[in-house]
Amino acid sequence: MAYTLCYRGVVYRQYARFGCVKAEFNSRHPEMSKFLKLLVALSAFLFLFSFNFSSAEEVNQNAAKERKEELQKQLDNLDSQIEALDSVIQQLGTKVASYEVDIAIVNAKIKKAKLQIQRLDAEIAKTKTGIVQRTDKIKTLSDKSEKKKDSLAELIRKNNEMDSTGLAEIVLGYQKMSDFFVAEDTLEPIHRLIQDTLDEIRTTKKQTEKEKDDLTEYQAEQVQLKAAQESERKKLAASEAEKQKLLKTTEAEKKNYQAKKSLKQKDAATIRSQLFLLSGSPSISFEKAVEYANLVWKILKVRPAFLLGVIRKESTLGANVGKGNWKEDLYNCYIKLGYKTSAEKQRNAFFEITSSLRFDPDLQPVSKKQPYGCGGAMGPAQFMPTTWQDFKKRITKITGNNPPNPWEPKDAFVAAGLYLSDLGADLGTREAERKSALRYLAGSNWNKKAYAFYGNDVMEFAADYQEQIDIINKMARR
Repeated sequence: MAYTLCYRGVVYRQYARFGCVKAEFNSRHPEMSKFLKLLVALSAFLFLFSFNFSSAEEVNQNAAKERKEELQKQLDNLDSQIEALDSVIQQLGTKVASYEVDIAIVNAKIKKAKLQIQRLDAEIAKTKTGIVQRTDKIKTLSDKSEKKKDSLAELIRKNNEMDSTGLAEIVLGYQKMSDFFVAEDTLEPIHRLIQDTLDEIRTTKKQTEKEKDDLTEYQAEQVQLKAAQESERKKLAASEAEKQKLLKTTEAEKKNYQAKKSLKQKDAATIRSQLFLLSGSPSISFEKAVEYANLVWKILKVRPAFLLGVIRKESTLGANVGKGNWKEDLYNCYIKLGYKTSAEKQRNAFFEITSSLRFDPDLQPVSKKQPYGCGGAMGPAQFMPTTWQDFKKRITKITGNNPPNPWEPKDAFVAAGLYLSDLGADLGTREAERKSALRYLAGSNWNKKAYAFYGNDVMEFAADYQEQIDIINKMARR
């Protein structure tokens, strides 16, 4: 009786590193029959195992790719429109102050804010597509890994069954020794496939871990983008309120508009006394804010106006800043998202900070959680507890406050200055300052166009503050 180890006429070498094996044996020998039956069964199993049913995955991946490409075209178009409006705003800013010019500037800012919100909507949709894509891939890889583990177990089981068949009995079952060696050679690819399957499981595990890391990055980006979206909506509302105020200006007021504006700009006393709003801390006078910023400048060479611009942007970036609680907005929020390790680290750091300052942790304000992410950032610099711990020794060295207090404006200004200096703001160029501001917000993702609004806003604020600081300094020299 003869067995040919081929499946539906397909040579196994093409799929499972098998050739067609023909073996003559004595059908009356039970051990030989058992061995060949196992070999046939295992060969058929290997053939079926060799197929990769990935067509559904490929369809999903292609659809996601097409969607991302479509969204990228929208983003490129919006970028062009935003850049054009930036040029218009800059040109208008060089003209002599007048009612008409201010109206035109506000209108341009409103259009820009609306476009920026559209851009963020598209960027959020793109990021969401990436999240779905990564989630699907993780599931596919996990399923693949489980199937490979099951297959490996089956391979090992059947191989062990064949190994348990006595060698002498198998040899005696063949009419020719050459037939025995043909069958024996057939087992070698089986052993190799077991090792290959094990290697594939390990590779799949590494791929899964990488996809999970990428997914975490996408989710963090989603949080930042939605925060930016909220900030832009606030800016739009402020611009529209400013426009309505300008539209209510009387004809008589319009005639003296330029003179009144120039007088206001020259009023150093008003500038010094105006409030500088802070996150999670009592507001201070602009004069005091400049004093702290000048301290940073003397030691760290971070331009005062730029530092004030960053602090202002951080104070207005998130809603309900300084109205959160560590337990609900930081710890529990992280736990619900599945980040237990991060939750523990942030909580422990927060307790260390409040304990060293003899504060009740339940009474200390932090940024409030939002629908798009967790809170927990502290004070004007909006540092997370673990980040503050990394900087506290350097802060103390400059301010002399030991321990430093994240809710104390002076310590917070120095903390922000240290971080911005580390990020390259001390170089003093516009490019270096803008880049450091973007890195302050988005870390390694700083160069993504989705975050351009943050750098642009900071530089606009810095320009306004520089003008006011120059007026104060000019009047002080008189």
